[in-house]
Amino acid sequence: MHFAYPLPWWLAVILAAVIGAVVYVEYRRPLSPLTRAQRGVLAGLRVAALLALVLFVFRPIAVLPPAGSRDAIVPVLVDVSRSMRINDADGQTRLARASGLLHNELGLPLTTHFTTQIYGVGDRLAPVNVDALTADARRTDLAGAIAAVRERYRGQPVAGIVVLSDGGDTGAGRSSGSSGSSGSSGSGGSGGSGGEAGGAPVFTVGIGSPDGPRDREVLGITAGDPRLDHATVDLHVTAVSSGFGRAPFALRVLANGQLLDTRRLVPQADGSPIEQVFTVSPDPLNATVYTAEIPRDPAEDVDENNSRSVLVSPAGRKRRVLLVEGAPGFEHSFMARALAGDPGLDIDSVTRKGKSGDGQDTFIVQAGAARGAGLTGGFPSTREQLYAYDGLVIANVEAEFFSRAQLKLAADFVAERGGGLLVLGGRSFAQRGLSGTPLEEALPVELNDRRGGLVRASSGSGDLLAHNRMRLTPEGETHPIMRLGASPDETRKLWSALPALAASAALGGPRPGATVLALTTAPGGGVFPVVAVQRYGRGRSMVFAGEASWRWKMLVASTDRSYEFFWRQSARWLSSATPDPVAITLPDAPEPGDAISVDVDARDAAFAPVADATFEATLTLPGGATQPIALRHADAAGGRYTAALGPEQPGLYRVHAEARRGSTTLGTADTWMYVGGADREFADPRLNEGFLRRIARNSGGRYVRAADASRIVPWLQATVPQNATPERRDLWHEPWAFALVIVLLSTEWILRRRWGLR
Repeated sequence: MHFAYPLPWWLAVILAAVIGAVVYVEYRRPLSPLTRAQRGVLAGLRVAALLALVLFVFRPIAVLPPAGSRDAIVPVLVDVSRSMRINDADGQTRLARASGLLHNELGLPLTTHFTTQIYGVGDRLAPVNVDALTADARRTDLAGAIAAVRERYRGQPVAGIVVLSDGGDTGAGRSSGSSGSSGSSGSGGSGGSGGEAGGAPVFTVGIGSPDGPRDREVLGITAGDPRLDHATVDLHVTAVSSGFGRAPFALRVLANGQLLDTRRLVPQADGSPIEQVFTVSPDPLNATVYTAEIPRDPAEDVDENNSRSVLVSPAGRKRRVLLVEGAPGFEHSFMARALAGDPGLDIDSVTRKGKSGDGQDTFIVQAGAARGAGLTGGFPSTREQLYAYDGLVIANVEAEFFSRAQLKLAADFVAERGGGLLVLGGRSFAQRGLSGTPLEEALPVELNDRRGGLVRASSGSGDLLAHNRMRLTPEGETHPIMRLGASPDETRKLWSALPALAASAALGGPRPGATVLALTTAPGGGVFPVVAVQRYGRGRSMVFAGEASWRWKMLVASTDRSYEFFWRQSARWLSSATPDPVAITLPDAPEPGDAISVDVDARDAAFAPVADATFEATLTLPGGATQPIALRHADAAGGRYTAALGPEQPGLYRVHAEARRGSTTLGTADTWMYVGGADREFADPRLNEGFLRRIARNSGGRYVRAADASRIVPWLQATVPQNATPERRDLWHEPWAFALVIVLLSTEWILRRRWGLR
């Protein structure tokens, strides 16, 4: 110990003499008689208090030896999720291999040089006994566990964090996702890095085989948009076989547990994904769960990933579409008849028929009694009236017919309401058409540059069709609007057999993000888009630049339904995603035990958020039992309400919500959710070295495989300074220093009072 302000010997002698004199004067002649012992105790306490104060004035500093590696802490995290049961770690399970490392290569060396604590990482972080490890956790939250350990040992000397895992990170940040995603983070998922620059380095040990076990897996299953009058849906299934060479295997599709189809698949190479499309017919009134599964092979090490499921919800209510026609004619009558014959659509139409005696437009209105009054002027006059529809069709109506406010309302209908918009017919695009209007940005093609088309036909261009015939683009062959056949080849053949259009408007190229589904060749040789779509805001938009599509009905066989299919599929695609005033949002592919959020948006008839809504919400469990859901306001200024759920059992759930504002009903909503459609923990069960390397690299640590785990101990020792400078600790402001002075003075005062002194 030394002093920050040097204390010479002569000054120390003087201060000691002064302290002695002060104490002697104080207790030389006390007012009350004291024994020799009492006087000695009081004098000693006074001397000690004064001496402590004098010493602290000169700031004593203690010099402590540097901390050794034995004082450094090394938390060890062991993956105890179910994927650690896989038997591909040097002839034993992954968990057994990790346990062996802790008993042998890592255990004794770590405890010899460091202070260690072992934690199990699964659904949560918890201390574990090495002799009682079990791989039972539903998921692995590695990134969350590392963050929790950093927080737990904040401010303490941590040499490093050791992680023993197969690299599967399926924690809270990866609990939601698409049921059809083949890249979900299971044992081989990518996940987040989990590393944190500037903290203790993380040293990761990979347990398992990078090549993975012998395994057949359904990587993904997705349901496409409904087509063909909503009667069929395409299921896209991706499967893979690893470790079996090119041996064939069976792939089955089931609907609510009932077998629909079985196919025999032969991989092109070992580990090569195979994609299959199954066309199915979902129940229009009830939710249907489709499952793709591969029967387990006796030689297969993992069967938890042999199946995946996807939910196809029922069609729900009819989609309401408003058709605004510029004049009666074949196109109007044929289209209106085709759309009205779709049981999933509710069609209102307004047709301009001419001028009245005073020169005003007159209209034929065909609509429901409650909506017809708002259409007598040819277009809805209020936001509430237009927003009652899911889709809007503007057919052969020149831009001058609409006021600028009406065009702005139509653009808002798509962007804010989330409705679908279809613009078709030569009059709609004649001359400047909608160019420069508020509706222009909502359309998927450029309207102000139409002269050159997309390409120019050359004399030797054999793949360009005759004038005004439609040719599908590659995107159009698979899009639900254009799908007329069961396969892209059949669809292409059906379209090529249809008669040419009478004419087509010359439109510009697609906007960024838009998709051209079909092209046509103009008389001048230019190729122009005839069908194009895009997402705009919350809704969808489409243009059809052709004239006389009724030819596809009148000039073909009476049994050909291509015309009906095209227009019905267009109306359904545009309007199917339109939200209701009360809309429920649920995660796509939750698993049992996930903490999920139920979000409900409440809007009024003008689709303005309602911040003071009240709800009656219920959850129907797989067994049919119901329980209430308590929704809370998530945003004080908005109309979103939320509740947290934790479904524990797999199966089909249904959420019902009814919203009110006072005595006014805003609407009701029903949404289905399938829990347990895939097991993320076993998605791609190979050792995920990439994830473990990123954890180590981002934190300044290193990665090794299990065979080289013993190298970690020297690396950890290197992180602890071996020749650190001694620690200098200033004693004068330590809490005990203040307490010492208080105790000495208090003890003296108490004894003085007890012995009769004041």
